[in-house]
Amino acid sequence: MPSVRPLVTVVRAGRHSYSAGLQLQQRLARSNQILHPPAEFRNYLVLQEHDPVYTVGLRTKDYTAQDEDRLRRLGADFHRTDRGGLITFHGPGQLVAYPILHLGQFMPSIRWYVATLERMVVEACHQMGIPSAKATKDTGIWVGDNKICAIGIHGSRYVTTHGIGLNCCTDLQWFEHIVPCGIEGKGVTSLSKELGRHFPVEEASGALLNSFAKVFECRLQEQATIPASAAEIG
Repeated sequence: MPSVRPLVTVVRAGRHSYSAGLQLQQRLARSNQILHPPAEFRNYLVLQEHDPVYTVGLRTKDYTAQDEDRLRRLGADFHRTDRGGLITFHGPGQLVAYPILHLGQFMPSIRWYVATLERMVVEACHQMGIPSAKATKDTGIWVGDNKICAIGIHGSRYVTTHGIGLNCCTDLQWFEHIVPCGIEGKGVTSLSKELGRHFPVEEASGALLNSFAKVFECRLQEQATIPASAAEIG
């Protein structure tokens, strides 16, 4: 890690469609990458909720047009993405966090990044009262045999996009229509289910930000408004 802690700007994007969230992260990553050399890259952490959507990663061949139509009929959108991993669900009550970081300011290693992202989520879950949350050989963060947080990232020239989906007060019935992340014989859970009370996204956001600053050894600053153009990004 560098001697000076990298600065990460927190963008609270609220609830919107998956397409809007995708466009926001692409705007932050691509415009920034063009405008600045790595040492001056402006890192972001986008916090958001999505309208109901099923997304699949790079391994999309297992999902046919019929599968897509079946899921859309449930009232959710469907997107094929450039992240790693298989199918998952995003929706209201799930905290979706997209770290848009230049790893040259942290550690130029995708393997390090994924492991640190896992450790950050585990630390946040511990802070929120779930000491059994852990990373396993299967992707994501688990409480027993139930996944509480999905992880799927993309890296290009050491710039990261996509990220995590932490189930806070998510309606878990959405997951009953898929095999989450392609892992057979496993279930899903949420902070609300594990803690026996309603656990909103806003409450989880505080713990996640504390954990992010600690584990990634960085400084956080809040973005006053959501950047709408490259001029606001620079």
